[in-house]
Amino acid sequence: MKWLIRILFILVAVAGLVIGSLLLMPGDKLGKILAEQVKAQTGRELTLSGDVRLSFWPVLGMETGPVTFGNAPWASSEPMLSAQSLAVGVDASALLAGDVRIRRVVAEDPVLRLELSQGRGNWEMSAPQTGASNTGSGNSDAPAPNSAAPAETGTVTLDRLELSNARLVYVENGVPQMDFSGVDLKASWPDVTAPMKMSASMPVPGGAVEVDLEIPDLPAFSSGAVTPLVLGLTAPGGEINFDGRVNLAGEMDGKTHVRTTNTDAMLAAFGQGGVSVPMGLGRVADVSGQMTYTKDGRISLRDMRTVLDQNSFDGAADIVIASPPKITARLSTGDLDLTQATAGSAPNGGGTGGGGKQAPEGWSQAPIDASPLSLANGTIRLKANSIAIPDMTFGPSDLSLSLDRSRAVLKMEPATLFSGKLIGEVVANNRNGLSVGGNLTATGIDLKQALTTLGGVERLSGTASGTLQFLGVGQTEAQIMRSLSGKGSLDVGKGVISGFDLDRLMGRGEGSGGTTVFNSLTATYTIQDGNLTNNDLLMQLDNFRADGSGRVGLGARDIDYVFTPVALRANGGNGIAVPVRIKGPWSDPSIKPDLSKVIEAATEEKLKELEQDAKDKALKKAGEELNTTISDSEQVEDALKQKLEDEAKKGLLKLLGRD
Repeated sequence: MKWLIRILFILVAVAGLVIGSLLLMPGDKLGKILAEQVKAQTGRELTLSGDVRLSFWPVLGMETGPVTFGNAPWASSEPMLSAQSLAVGVDASALLAGDVRIRRVVAEDPVLRLELSQGRGNWEMSAPQTGASNTGSGNSDAPAPNSAAPAETGTVTLDRLELSNARLVYVENGVPQMDFSGVDLKASWPDVTAPMKMSASMPVPGGAVEVDLEIPDLPAFSSGAVTPLVLGLTAPGGEINFDGRVNLAGEMDGKTHVRTTNTDAMLAAFGQGGVSVPMGLGRVADVSGQMTYTKDGRISLRDMRTVLDQNSFDGAADIVIASPPKITARLSTGDLDLTQATAGSAPNGGGTGGGGKQAPEGWSQAPIDASPLSLANGTIRLKANSIAIPDMTFGPSDLSLSLDRSRAVLKMEPATLFSGKLIGEVVANNRNGLSVGGNLTATGIDLKQALTTLGGVERLSGTASGTLQFLGVGQTEAQIMRSLSGKGSLDVGKGVISGFDLDRLMGRGEGSGGTTVFNSLTATYTIQDGNLTNNDLLMQLDNFRADGSGRVGLGARDIDYVFTPVALRANGGNGIAVPVRIKGPWSDPSIKPDLSKVIEAATEEKLKELEQDAKDKALKKAGEELNTTISDSEQVEDALKQKLEDEAKKGLLKLLGRD
């Protein structure tokens, strides 16, 4: 028995001597030994700097200073991993059983570079082939002499992974797809059948992005299979949740829910700083649906439910991640409220003057912010029960908005506005300064509602149809209105002009107050430099017709227009036709008879009367002299000839001696 105790004592002493020798070995020699072993097992270069400290039981571990771990031969020349310090610990007892149970991997200031090319990942490692080829057998399939069967691979698990102030780089087929700095990451995979859980934090403008991720089947995911994934992300201003499936290439499919309490802040956190989302379009947002993401940067959303501020939508969308993104969407909504979409977009609330208020008798001088036209490209189709925008409300409408490099085209197919229908398109182009234009056809428009809303004109009412082509250029509402050019036509059915009574005007020469009811009104017009000119207006009434011509100042918001009424029936001799002149600002134009026309007509009539009176007196005097009745100038000539003949006869008779 004593000899057995002596043998055990000798073995323990030898083991202690070996371990002690390793512990007392200089760090550079330990590092060299470890680097050689790593290269033998993985084929990668491992460089250790500074002291290397080892532990053996119960955790076989290593702590080192700066370290680099080489990349795959086919990958880039940069190391796969580098760090200022690294601590690794493996369960010693599990290792004796053939399993690799990693107790800890802790790195400070690491740079982890993951690369994927043609289905190969640089994280996949295998021992280099060093065995000599078999030349002693004619059968190439026969095993080499003394070759051993491959050993079964034990399980690999990870209790704790910590990366502090890390930089994470992901490269796919030579193109960087992700590069994040300042990342703190923790991960755990305690058992082969347990889910892998990871949490990460990264500083961004306004705070930090926090990510929590869970992969239930890590071995399947690592082999390239599609596996379940649960992901939660919080950022300044909002959060994103995903529950679905993912593969190694990052392609995803599952239920997605995005909530924001401050969309501007969340966009800034993801590198889109300076964007101001208009009210009604998602300053606060809630978007959910079935999301699919493919590795070429395409996102599709189906069964989408979207709430943007006070507005809600249903539909589907496809997004191509680019700069700017390309969006194709089909949406439907009930009542869409965009009345506050421009609120706060201009300093001091917009307008002109030091107080920031709109001038009472003019278009706004506030600069128009057209930068949102560059936020995206694509096409969005919207069907809505109603759409409220500042100062007007559309009824049931089918609209299509196309965006292409800061140029927007809104097609109406149709849109309901002012109780009528609009078909056509309106264009806003901000590529080289802002311009707006359109080509519209309108039917069934409530004329009073339209003129009151667009220009503050309340005196004309009726149901109108017409066409309009226009173009305006400028950075403010006032500049655009003063630059307008175009053409169009107007056709109004039965209507009313308030402010004067054309029947009274034509009957007694008085036209103040009252109303004029007309049966129809037609006109064509041209627009140049903000002035609408018309020369062929025709208004039909029961007893009269009225022709019109003049100018309507769309930019100056004034009018100078003349109606010329013409009697269609006898008027009882109680008055004369009096043209009506409408002149002044839209808000309060003067409507008066055109006295210059009246005076001109009266003067002409008086001259005719004086001429006739003088003629009558001359004829009467001539009749007295000629001793006959004369009613016109021809009778004067005849009477004079007759008088001369009579006098000639008398003279001839006297000459002949006759009485």
